[in-house]
Amino acid sequence: MKKIAEVLAQVMELDPMARAVEYAPDQWWTFGDLASLVSGLITCFADAQLPEGAAVGVIFRNRPQQLGALLACTIDGKCAVALNPLLSIEALHADIRERRPAMLIGEESDLAASGLAELAHEIGSALVQLPGGHGKAAAVTGLEKPRMGDLETRPGVLIEMLTSGTTGPPKRVPLMARSFDMSFDAAASTLEGRNGDEGARLRTGVRILTAPLSHISGISAALMTLAAGRKLALMEKFEVAAFVAAIVRLRPKLVNAPPAALRMMLDAKIDPASLSSVKAIRTGTAPLDPVIADEFLARYDIPVLQTYGATEFAGAVAGWALGDFRDHWAAKRGSVGRLMSGVGARIVDGETGAEVASGGEGVLELTGAQLGPGNWVRTTDRAMIDEDGFLFIRGRTDGAIIRGGFKIHAEDVVRAIESHPSVREAAIVGLADRRLGEVPVCVFIPVAGAVPPKADELRAFLRERLLPYQIPVEFLMVDELPRTPSMKPSLPDVLTLFQRGSVTAGTVG
Repeated sequence: MKKIAEVLAQVMELDPMARAVEYAPDQWWTFGDLASLVSGLITCFADAQLPEGAAVGVIFRNRPQQLGALLACTIDGKCAVALNPLLSIEALHADIRERRPAMLIGEESDLAASGLAELAHEIGSALVQLPGGHGKAAAVTGLEKPRMGDLETRPGVLIEMLTSGTTGPPKRVPLMARSFDMSFDAAASTLEGRNGDEGARLRTGVRILTAPLSHISGISAALMTLAAGRKLALMEKFEVAAFVAAIVRLRPKLVNAPPAALRMMLDAKIDPASLSSVKAIRTGTAPLDPVIADEFLARYDIPVLQTYGATEFAGAVAGWALGDFRDHWAAKRGSVGRLMSGVGARIVDGETGAEVASGGEGVLELTGAQLGPGNWVRTTDRAMIDEDGFLFIRGRTDGAIIRGGFKIHAEDVVRAIESHPSVREAAIVGLADRRLGEVPVCVFIPVAGAVPPKADELRAFLRERLLPYQIPVEFLMVDELPRTPSMKPSLPDVLTLFQRGSVTAGTVG
């Protein structure tokens, strides 16, 4: 099994003039440009006398310079602490103070706007400024070395990142370098049918990346793409017109987009000719409504291949290969695919821990070399594995709403609401209630051009599909859901809409 750090270093040396990263339409960094930036950053690490595993905080934006910082940390054995530029200055400073990285890295605008020089001086971190374009990074005068005495190190940790905060406050998760090595190998063999141990080489493919580098989906995609020798097109955020324009311009065979983005593409009624190069779409980060996959197949003859990931594995642990989709989608509709090579799974009873027979529903547990021999991690997902080894995710165990003693799984309600022909997307949260403890409330986006459904219509529709206690007590129609950087609905922000009384302004009944 190849180490991804070694493969990345080798790939950058193959052809310095080859295109590596597009950061604006037809504007490219070559592998030589990346290698020069990475080399300069590694020199900054050495000048600062950072030991192996030293924490390096990087304010990640989807730009080549920040990608270079990620590559430098990966290749030189430093622990990249992912800092999210979308946080408020107060939250960003609090995050940095808690982690106390030996070095901070950011571009000039972030250093100025966020007051990082003052903060670095306060906590004793070194500070490095990324170039505004092609060029080298440079240590900030007076902050070339950390002043922390014995530096805390995280040997073997490639990146320490914040979770997306979909269901609650984000928390820090350390991701081991060996997990990325194994994920790279598993994805190559299971999803692409190639040998992950083959030597470094450049390939013709290009990946359009909209997932943020501050999130595991963006980090994993960027590292895996460049390690495979493919080009990367970075986009700051997903926008339908810009995304489709990139597809037309770059002609990728495989594109990646989260389910929310796929809904937007369907609503936009894209000309099939614009997607003529695309042979498959890979999706993840959130549950995929099978209706979306069906519609892409019917309208564009493009399979939508879902992957299912776990943070501890630094990438996908299950997914659809293209051949499997063509052969089995009709029979296994709604599955997230088969397990990756080297990953083991079992379904257990959430209360007793006893293993559930094949085809039974329970809590998903996973194992793999990343966790060490005999170790299993319990996820927060309800799941089922059928007799052919296909994994089905039924919802989450930690997002249950308890209404007067009755347990409501939000995903079950969301699926029912989204089956309404005039509802594009919905999210469900539990609102505090003095009598029942919690009650479900719903926020939804109507289908573009459709007559928005009234609350009574939705309740009547749901009474035919759900139990009475599962039906939301309020419905709020919005133009767009509040989202995390990975485009999942941000449930804490959804809850805030109701807690602040917005329900009366936008309610449909």
